[in-house]
Amino acid sequence: MRYFINDLSKYVGEQVELKGWVYNSRASKKIKFLQLRDGTGTLQCIFFKGECDESAFEKFNDLTQETSLKVTGVVREQPNKPGVFELGASNFEVIGSSVDYPITPKEHGIDFLMNHRHLWLRSKKQHAAIKVRAKLVTAIRDFFDGRGFTLTDAPIFTPNACEGTTDLFETKYFDEKAYLSQSGQLYMEATSAAFGKSYCFGPTFRAEKSKTRRHLIEFWMVEPEVAFNDIYDNMDLAEQFVEYIIQRTLKECPDELKTLERDITKLSVIKAPFPRIHYKEAVEIIKKENSDFVDGEDFGGADETILSSKHEKPVFIHHFPAAIKAFYMKEDEENPKYSMSCDLLATEGYGEIIGGGQREDSLEKLLSKINEHELSPDDFSWYTDLRKYGGHPSAGFGLGLERTVAWVCGLSHVRETIPFPRMYGRQYP
Repeated sequence: MRYFINDLSKYVGEQVELKGWVYNSRASKKIKFLQLRDGTGTLQCIFFKGECDESAFEKFNDLTQETSLKVTGVVREQPNKPGVFELGASNFEVIGSSVDYPITPKEHGIDFLMNHRHLWLRSKKQHAAIKVRAKLVTAIRDFFDGRGFTLTDAPIFTPNACEGTTDLFETKYFDEKAYLSQSGQLYMEATSAAFGKSYCFGPTFRAEKSKTRRHLIEFWMVEPEVAFNDIYDNMDLAEQFVEYIIQRTLKECPDELKTLERDITKLSVIKAPFPRIHYKEAVEIIKKENSDFVDGEDFGGADETILSSKHEKPVFIHHFPAAIKAFYMKEDEENPKYSMSCDLLATEGYGEIIGGGQREDSLEKLLSKINEHELSPDDFSWYTDLRKYGGHPSAGFGLGLERTVAWVCGLSHVRETIPFPRMYGRQYP
């Protein structure tokens, strides 16, 4: 039978065999301590001279960081720490040696750590961040699956560049051109017309030559779409969604957030409703601190930080200028200068985590916008069919997983939110 550290509460008083890696060790003449990690947790294994195998006691000092081994002993609860367990070890056997492990307790530069990302993942904080990511993924899927959404995965290869080719990866698709997907949104409009409520969740790609702390070349995005929703329905859904995934992660990841030294009081208040600010009002707020901001432009990271700093909850900015939004975004019928779009800015300066809005449902206006953006109508004939055959209002959004993980974990850079980040200038390991 295989035993794991996170299950040891079931086996108090029993002898077990654990397999894992040396996280740390220290020794004296009569007692030796081994910190064993197996991926599910870390456990203190105690070797007493005279109570454990004599050869194990003698060979203990030869153990090196990240050596893999199996350890035999009796599980017991620590007397002064209820719920904390240890192993009264009797013996160990080395499975695989580890010589000159490169990541030591001393300080290392970020380039060194990124070059050794495959090993850096074993450290406590990196391990905790990826565990939080996994819990967030589960919470995201449970939210939509539990509310009648159908998962309808979008393709990675797309035949057209829906917003121009400046930040898409072009590739060959046999004798044709194809692009790595920026977004599954257009496809979700099609599947929501079939299922009412649909979502996709997978990798997306942006060929942006950006080295900011908020950008990755390859990142994961969840994109729900709901037929007959408008922008206000969309914001309602988004805030319910964000509240759910944050509060659930707080409940299910207390140990990981403690390891990350996250101030959870800043997350515990993340509950609907969230503030909602029109773009015009947002511009006025920004100009008080950044007089150079030009009305009509999109926000930069510093502008988003100004806006989010005024609130302890995430804040919606809605009705961005139509000129800076994609061709499929619906114009505000009362003032066509603005679009029925919305972004959600996370607290503490983490920036936009959600972007979305209401789609243009008029075939005539959609065709006009396709021409205005100098796109080929033939490339979008399938998309315009959605307006020809039972056209309807529709709204949705996309949430970037890595930015959300960074926010929840309190990390300063998105490179630590995914096991193997792809960034401008880095695709190793």
